[in-house]
Amino acid sequence: MAMYVRDLERSRSFFQRYFGASSNSLYHNPKAGFSSYFLTFEGGARLEIMTKPGVADSTDVPRIGCAHVAFSLGSREKVDSLTALLLADGYEVVSGPRVTGDGYYESCVLGPDGIKVELTV
Repeated sequence: MAMYVRDLERSRSFFQRYFGASSNSLYHNPKAGFSSYFLTFEGGARLEIMTKPGVADSTDVPRIGCAHVAFSLGSREKVDSLTALLLADGYEVVSGPRVTGDGYYESCVLGPDGIKVELTV
């Protein structure tokens, strides 16, 4: 998965701190003004975070494209714990922790740049 962000370093730190991501070195193309990091998570999932001048914010919700990024934490206790930590660190919890109508246990937090991050069992 890849996503554009406003503040590359803030987003990289967020995913490293709260989700244990490891990062490659910064890639920067000065001609295009494009920069990115590849973040790798336990189990092999990868997320590319990118920034480039002129990429516009989309304020239309719902919209076509990425709705949220989800992380399976393995237990309700871990969902509760990480949700509480993110809230204490100033991130907005927009839902949960709760059991959804389809039986999932989850919460949703707004990460850097308002990215919806879903925490699930």
